[in-house]
Amino acid sequence: MSQFNELARNGLWSNNPALVQLLGLCPLLAVSNSVVNAMGLGLATLMVLIGANVSVSMIRHHVPASVRLPAFVMIIAAFVTCADLLMQAYTFELHQTLGIFIPLIVTNCAILGRADAFASKNSLLPAATDGLMMGLGFAAVLILLGGLREMVGRGTLFADMQQLLGPVAADWQVTVFANYDFLFFILPPGAFFATGLLIALKNWIDDHLARRRQRLTHSATESRRVRVTGVIR
Repeated sequence: MSQFNELARNGLWSNNPALVQLLGLCPLLAVSNSVVNAMGLGLATLMVLIGANVSVSMIRHHVPASVRLPAFVMIIAAFVTCADLLMQAYTFELHQTLGIFIPLIVTNCAILGRADAFASKNSLLPAATDGLMMGLGFAAVLILLGGLREMVGRGTLFADMQQLLGPVAADWQVTVFANYDFLFFILPPGAFFATGLLIALKNWIDDHLARRRQRLTHSATESRRVRVTGVIR
């Protein structure tokens, strides 16, 4: 159980692919100008990460080292093709919006990196868990970034969610600021700025938690000290 807790902590926070490893930044910055775009790309990346990790773990004893990386890339490409076709079939309008960034999931270093560094060295369940947590961590950053940019840039939240979830989500749009438009946050420079804010926030939280743990450790050490007076015989 401790291994799975460690995998969850790494994927969601301490080794987050977007905020710590800084991998997959091209799609992260390009399409995260709304929640629906971010959620669509995040779900596609999550599917590919889990599928690639599971497949690589299953064949790890049967692939020679000389063709390991090409084999991993082919596996990732197969799952990306599946995700692309599924989005074409069920979320065509969103697929058109995301465009080339769905096929470009193949080049996401976070996916190939996890396949090579973890899945190829571990059994099926840990590999699947690693893919799930890394995918959730990446998707969470995408959605946070998409929500921040949509709210500050357009004054809305959850606009056009029907493109991903169907007619049931047609009325989910929340207008935070009426008659509002801040183009900077919609364009790529705003994505860099918002990502920097999220990274700075994470670093501040990590620093705050580290100082708190240091104070608690110091207090516990002080409480264990016993003052002895007199002569011990």
